[in-house]
Amino acid sequence: MGHRIWALGVAALAAVVMVAGCSPTAPEPGKTTGTTETAKKLKIGVVFDKGGINDKSFNESAKAGLDRAAKELGIEAMPVESHSDSDYEANLEALVDKKCDLVIAIGITMQTALQRIAKEHPETKFAIVDGSVKENNVRELLFKEEEGSYLVGYIAGKTSKTGKIGFVGGMKLPLIEKFEYGYYAGAKAANPQIQTLASKYVGSWDNVDAAKTAATVLFNDGADVVYHAAGLAGLGVIRAAQETGHFAIGVDSDQDSIAQGSVLTSMVKRVDEAVFQTIKDLKEGAWSAGSKLYDLKAGGVGTSAFTYTKDKIGAETLAQLEEVKKKIVSGETKVPIDKASFDALTAAK
Repeated sequence: MGHRIWALGVAALAAVVMVAGCSPTAPEPGKTTGTTETAKKLKIGVVFDKGGINDKSFNESAKAGLDRAAKELGIEAMPVESHSDSDYEANLEALVDKKCDLVIAIGITMQTALQRIAKEHPETKFAIVDGSVKENNVRELLFKEEEGSYLVGYIAGKTSKTGKIGFVGGMKLPLIEKFEYGYYAGAKAANPQIQTLASKYVGSWDNVDAAKTAATVLFNDGADVVYHAAGLAGLGVIRAAQETGHFAIGVDSDQDSIAQGSVLTSMVKRVDEAVFQTIKDLKEGAWSAGSKLYDLKAGGVGTSAFTYTKDKIGAETLAQLEEVKKKIVSGETKVPIDKASFDALTAAK
């Protein structure tokens, strides 16, 4: 009997020690610990903008990052599509209600909605691609789009036969001006005599017909290369290039295969990598709030592999492009982000 009482006492003491040992230490604000996030299957919610998951661009890249995390990290993926701007806040709130460990908003158009939701739910971690939300529970995933755009602009400047190029944007925002003026600067570096036609903004991320019309106008005005930063709407630019026998330049994802030979190259923005890395950081207890910047040096932006257009671009231009990259990474080449910095750069030359 005495042995039995002694054994029960030891078991009780062991249970106390185990409970004490499993009690988590409170993490620092805005940062996770390795033990708290890896002991369970993480639920990761992602809200896509109204362009849709299969936009062949920004959203699709983000979905690829989420899918990779589900496969490699064993997380539970909870993707949510939006059909209008008014859906964003409700979709974010719904994922919070489902007790997601992390909720990621895809795109700057969700910035206002996330600002409110993140403030109301300080216990939930969030991330946003391209947006600026200064809360202790939000990570901003930002890119140097101007650097990747400079590279495709250089290709455009070297490849154009008419000496005229164009640009079609979705919404007139500082974010999209980074694409626009980085592109123009790269083209001017390749060919100082290149003419940049007045940019067209269609006021939408999903109006394919409007983007096609805008690009057709540019092609009819003499441009033979048109770059787009318009999300799903940009598919209209590619269609216009295909129909007129000119070149489009894709964006965000590798869009070269959409119209083989008609897409000169694509400015690849690794939204997939940013989404995956953010989830991985949470899984490994390394998540933190604040900003994460993905630039050319980090592999966050760049070009496609020219699978269908190497012969049209030429080996000499591709070799020169490598030197252009080195100068951007070293800081020797300064890339403009808006009209003011572009004008200052061109005036200095």
